[in-house]
Amino acid sequence: MNAAGMPVKAERMRFSEPLALAAGGSFGDYELVFETYGKLNAERSNAILICHALNASHHVAGVNEAGELGWWNNMVGAGKPIDTDRFFVLGVNNLGSCFGSTGPMSINPASGKAWGPDFPVLTVEDWVHAQARLADKLGISCFAAVMGGSLGGMQALAWSLLYPRRLAHCICIASTPKLSAQNIAFNEVARRAIISDPEFHGGRFYDSGVVPRRGLEVARMIGHITYLSDDVMAERFGRLLRGRESTEAYRYTFDIEFEIESYLRYQGEKFAGYFDANTYLIITRALDYFDPARAFGGDLSKAMAQASCRFFVASFTTDWRFSPERSREIVQALLACDLEVTYAEIEAAHGHDAFLLDNPQYHQLLRAYAERMAANLGLAE
Repeated sequence: MNAAGMPVKAERMRFSEPLALAAGGSFGDYELVFETYGKLNAERSNAILICHALNASHHVAGVNEAGELGWWNNMVGAGKPIDTDRFFVLGVNNLGSCFGSTGPMSINPASGKAWGPDFPVLTVEDWVHAQARLADKLGISCFAAVMGGSLGGMQALAWSLLYPRRLAHCICIASTPKLSAQNIAFNEVARRAIISDPEFHGGRFYDSGVVPRRGLEVARMIGHITYLSDDVMAERFGRLLRGRESTEAYRYTFDIEFEIESYLRYQGEKFAGYFDANTYLIITRALDYFDPARAFGGDLSKAMAQASCRFFVASFTTDWRFSPERSREIVQALLACDLEVTYAEIEAAHGHDAFLLDNPQYHQLLRAYAERMAANLGLAE
């Protein structure tokens, strides 16, 4: 629900001018779906862009018309750390996603069929350029902040480099300046699970009326393991047997034996019911390609020298997917450029997923930073 108690409604914007892509060539025309929360002030100076991670969307907060709660509802809203009584918040579904913006499931006007594998490979930078175009159409020349967690944090960093004069603050949470070889490996195994599914049909499964469910399920199971800490998995599941006492005899089969197996299968089955396989390939490859230091001989400090905004960077102690060491790399690069940065390393047991969960210390830090940000920008109480 919005402030008036009505469901949040998604909006749609069409772009007829082709978007130049990092891979070469261009793409267009296309549509972006977005939601907004709060009120844009007369100066248009109180806007915050929220960038989503892999399987999220434009639906950041509140309840939409389908009755679904926004993926960051505990962070964004009236009286919350990102207070929509003060800020105008914009959530955008990225190009290539499967939640309404133009993507592989959309119809290719040249063929009259779904784009499928013919949809272009995209980068984080491509998404940022598309978001900037949307900001132009909304009359927002400079964001109070661009904010995101995980892949969303990468987009926030890219904003600070590509459009340094169009944001006052960059809020980068549980993110990284580039993927490690291990992270790329996890993504590749997940992609191979999808591509090797017989129902994938080279990405043209829409034409056959099928979905590569088994591949999507395995991909999600692999990903989900990396989002949780070992401590949380041990606490929640340990070696509990599914539906039986832990002291009972094993069944000696390859069906579900342990509770953790049941949980992972449930997560995989749920994911395969709503996410698009081609979108998964596109987004994980965009993750792999993100590396702003690459154009500067691997020197992140030289890359970050393009930025001019203030930064808030946060990591979580048990996040092994994007560990605190990776956030510290960002902080050190910013300090080397004499840029203003606030860094928080937050005690949290939940691993990478901690950026989405309730944590009093985490939320208080974001609330305090948002209040300071508002004061710096001269926004009224």
